[in-house]
Parts: sequence; structure tokens; C-alpha cells
Amino acid sequence: MEIRYSSHYEDAKNYDTTDLRKHFLIEDLFVTGEMKMVYSHIDRIIVAGIVPTDKALSLEGSKALGCEYFLQRRELGVINIGAAGIVTLDGKKYEMGARDGLYVGKGIKEISFESVDASSPAKFYVNSATAHTSYPTVKISLEDAKKVNAGSDEECNKRVINQYVHPAVCKSCQLVMGMTILQPGSVWNTMPCHTHDRRMEVYLYFDMDAENVVFHLMGTPDETRHIVMKNEQAVISPSWSIHSGVGTKNYTFIWGMVGENQEFTDMDAVLTKDIR
Repeated sequence: MEIRYSSHYEDAKNYDTTDLRKHFLIEDLFVTGEMKMVYSHIDRIIVAGIVPTDKALSLEGSKALGCEYFLQRRELGVINIGAAGIVTLDGKKYEMGARDGLYVGKGIKEISFESVDASSPAKFYVNSATAHTSYPTVKISLEDAKKVNAGSDEECNKRVINQYVHPAVCKSCQLVMGMTILQPGSVWNTMPCHTHDRRMEVYLYFDMDAENVVFHLMGTPDETRHIVMKNEQAVISPSWSIHSGVGTKNYTFIWGMVGENQEFTDMDAVLTKDIR
């Protein structure tokens, strides 16, 4: 498991492109037959990409977590962006089709991931947060997610926000997680932008071909930076940073938030005219 440490916004102003990518970008997240995990000291979120092939892959405890099993003091959310797979929790199997999600509460001891067809593997994207109590496991399909229509054709940001792990759908301690799908012809997400000093966020960009990229915008509103992102890459957004992006074509992204509260509307809006 890779460990990432927090960065102060005054320090981040001095980062060049290489430094920005080193601290905030997560590349090669989905490696065939492997599990890749990044532990960020920003609200102690864990981001993982799990691509099982000929054998199941398991989440386990470690020295980095200081626990006997992975969810001893944690909860997690899963969204499958690949082919059909199965998540097994303490012996109970959950079939996971494309775009199916799963909330798993604190206390589950054995967690494994497998693909139905090794030649066409599942791609499980995981966000995990620390948890103070246990809530029931809930499977959430794309149809089950709460839908919020946002944006317009004129602003090139028409999109559907699908809230998976969210108070309107299921109980969780602090994790909030969902998937936003941009419509053809729309390329902007979260613009006008905002910050939320009470929560951090991670974006996973996907549904992109090799010819297209997303310019992810970050930084304090008065001194922004960008990171060029390709398909199936994730980016860590500290609470002091804006988090927005514009693509060369429409795309999909999964957002996960961890922090002080679960209020989706708790944000500090930044007027477009004030961005620098």
C-alpha cells in the first residue's frame, strides 16, 4: 500500500507539474490481476483499484492500518466499472454487474473480489474511510442511486449525478460516494466550482478513449493549477482545493468524499469571475 502525506496549500503553490502529479495523481490504478491501494493522510481515505483474474483478491489488515482486519475500524464503498464480478463478505456473495455499487460497514472480517470471467475482468473501484460504528451492507445499482440532473447544453455541463453511498440511499459513518455521467457534447464538471473545508474528495475519471484527456483543475481559488488526466486515473483533492475539470470529450467520473459531515450541499461557492 502506497502512503501519501498531506500538503499545505502554501507549499503546493511551489509545486511544478511533476510534483503535482506525484502528490495528487494516482496513475495505473487498475492493474490486471492485482490490487493497488493508496492511503492518503488527508482524512485517512484509502483509494483502491482491484482487478481479479484467475484468483480472488482479498482486503486484509496491515501495519499501515494498525488492525487485524481491514474493516476493523473502517467502512468502504465499491463501484464496479468493469465486467461482471463478485464481492464476498464473510462468506456471503454479492454479484456485481457493470456500474453496480456496494456499501460495506465496519466489522466485516473477510472481503474478497473475483471476476466472473478472467478474460474479461471486473474492475472494482474502492474508497474507504474510518468509521465509528457499523451499518448494514447495501448493494446499490445504478438504477437504485438517487438521480440529480444538473447543468445545461449551453454551459457544456449537462450531467446526471448518481448518489450511491449517500444519506438518501443508505447509512454510512462519513463516506459519501457517487458517479456523475456527462452527456454527449458536455465537457465541464463542477463549474462554477467550490471548496468544502469540512471534507476532502477524490475523483476517478473514466469512460475515456486513448485520444482524449481531462484537464483537472485544483488549487486555492486565487491560484489554480491543472493536472492532465487519462482514462481510469484518480486524483486526490484536499479540502482547501477547488476540484473541477474539463475534457476534450464527455466522460464519467466517480467522486468520493470523507470528512466532517455528509451534507452534499455543504460547500463554499467560488464565482467564476474570482478564479485566478
